[in-house]
Amino acid sequence: MKKILIALATFSIVVACGDQNKKKDDQSSTAETTTSQVVNVYTHRHYEPDQNIFKMFEEKTGIKVKVINASADELIQKMKMEGKQSPADVLITVDAGRLSRAKDEGLLQSIESDILEKEIPSHLQDVDNQWFGLTKRARIIAYAKDRVKPEDLSTYEDLVNKKWKGKILVRSSSNIYNQSLMASIIANNGEAAAKSWAEGVVANMARSPKGSDRDQVKAVVAGEGDIAIVNSYYIGKMLNSPDAEEVKTAQQIGLFFPNQNDRGTHINVSGAGVAKYAPNKENAILFIEYLISAEAQQVFTEANYEYPVLESVEPVKDIKEWGEFKEDKLGLNKLGKHNKKAVLIFDEAGWK
Repeated sequence: MKKILIALATFSIVVACGDQNKKKDDQSSTAETTTSQVVNVYTHRHYEPDQNIFKMFEEKTGIKVKVINASADELIQKMKMEGKQSPADVLITVDAGRLSRAKDEGLLQSIESDILEKEIPSHLQDVDNQWFGLTKRARIIAYAKDRVKPEDLSTYEDLVNKKWKGKILVRSSSNIYNQSLMASIIANNGEAAAKSWAEGVVANMARSPKGSDRDQVKAVVAGEGDIAIVNSYYIGKMLNSPDAEEVKTAQQIGLFFPNQNDRGTHINVSGAGVAKYAPNKENAILFIEYLISAEAQQVFTEANYEYPVLESVEPVKDIKEWGEFKEDKLGLNKLGKHNKKAVLIFDEAGWK
C-alpha cells in the first residue's frame, strides 16, 4: 500500500508541474485533455459504486475520470472502429474471456506496474500484463434449502448424475459466464470430458435455458428446479435488495462451492487493461493501480458483494458468512483461449 501512496503522491507533483506549464500556454486548444488532467474510461460495468470509486480517484489525484458506458461487445467494436484515434485510456469489463478477446483484437497494451504485478495473484492477471483482475466472483451452485442437502452436492462434474434429472436450472450457452465455466472444464478435464459434461447437464435440465442468474434463483424457489448454476454476487445483491420479495427469495437459497476436494471452485473476474493507443497512459496505469487499493477494494466488496482481489482486504459480512472456499487457480488467460471451443461444444450438446 505504501507503493500506491508513493505513486499517487509522485503523480500529484507531476500534475502540479503540468498545471504550471499549462498556464504558460493559454492558447492550447487541447488543454482540457492534457495528460495531467484526464483519464478516459470505457467500462462495461454499470454499478453505482464504481462511479463513487472514480470520484474518490479524482479527489486524490485531480485527474478527471471521463466515462463511456456500454456493453463489452459495443466497447470493443467502438475501439476497433476508432483505431489510433481512440480516446480510450482504460477498458473495464466483466469476465476474463472478454478481456482476452480485447487483447486478441489488439486493443490493449502491455504495461509495467510493480503494484499490479505484485498485489494481484498471478492467475488473475494476463501473462503479458495487458489486463488485470479487479474483483472476483465464484460460479457456485444455489440450492433449495427445503429440498436439497449440501452433502448431496460435490462437483460440477457430478451435475450429470441421474439424481439431478429434471432439477438443474441454468442460463443460456450464449452467456459469457457459462462459456468461461465450460472453458475452465475444457482446460482442466479435456475436450471430450467437457462435451460429455455438457450433454449430461442438458439431459438433467429442468427447462430450456432462459433468463438471468437472478431468474434461475427465483425459479429454484418457485419449484421449477432444485439447483441452479449462478454467480455468487447475485445472491449477495438479492439478500440486500430493496425489493422485499427478492430478499425473501434469496433467504430460501443455500450456496455450495463445488470441487472443494480437488481443483476448487471456478472463479472469474472483472478486470481492466490500458488501451493500445491510450493518450493518457500514465494516468491510466495510476487509475488501475488505484482500483486495487484497499479503499477501492473495500467499496467493491461492500457495495457489489464481489470478492476483492487484494488478499489483505476482508470480504463484506454477507460474503464471510458463506465461509472460506478453495478457488480454482487456473490461469484465467485459458478462459479466452478455450472460448471458441466452449461455444462449439455447447452447440454440439444442444445447450441452447
